[in-house]
Amino acid sequence: MRVLGIETSCDETGIAIYDDEKGLLANQLYSQVKLHADYGGVVPELASRDHVRKTVPLIQAALKEAGLTAKDIDGVAYTAGPGLVGALLVGATIGRSLAFAWDVPAVPVHHMEGHLLAPMLEDNPPEFPFVALLVSGGHTQLISVTGIGQYELLGESIDDAAGEAFDKTAKLLGLDYPGGPLLSKMAAQGTPGAVYLPTSDDRSSWHGFQFLWPENLRRKHHS
Repeated sequence: MRVLGIETSCDETGIAIYDDEKGLLANQLYSQVKLHADYGGVVPELASRDHVRKTVPLIQAALKEAGLTAKDIDGVAYTAGPGLVGALLVGATIGRSLAFAWDVPAVPVHHMEGHLLAPMLEDNPPEFPFVALLVSGGHTQLISVTGIGQYELLGESIDDAAGEAFDKTAKLLGLDYPGGPLLSKMAAQGTPGAVYLPTSDDRSSWHGFQFLWPENLRRKHHS
């Protein structure tokens, strides 16, 4: 079975073709980093419009890379959320339209489940059960996985996600967009323990990740 995958949840247009026997046949990716750089962050409307321009050409490029035609595709999967509403709508519309035209199933995929199960495609995939830490731009979650579709949320960010903390700190320091990689390089050159970050030893009282409270601390040390 060969599946065409469409990812348009934020500022990257990703197209892939995966074969359940041969593995990854094609992978096309376009980043909008330069488009949003002048604004210091992702502008949803601009992201959506760029997905409109790039998605179909990248699908054509992926088919060419894999040496396939539309007749060789057995299904179309697309990111259904979470993500930017307009950007998601582009991928969903194109994905469902192609599936209808090609008379194959259209499969909506949960964004975070895609992250969660991506390691299953590796040569040495993890064995069930396992615990996964998902850290993305807008989510930080700890999940118990006993099988595909069998998940238990153990905890998540109760304010900002880790990615948002990176973005806010980078903006506070006046770093260029995207600031996350630059901030990581700066942190690697820092002095461990220079700033005290209070933590709790009482595991029974843990309710989730918190990244918002250190914001005042970051501002204090930056001022």
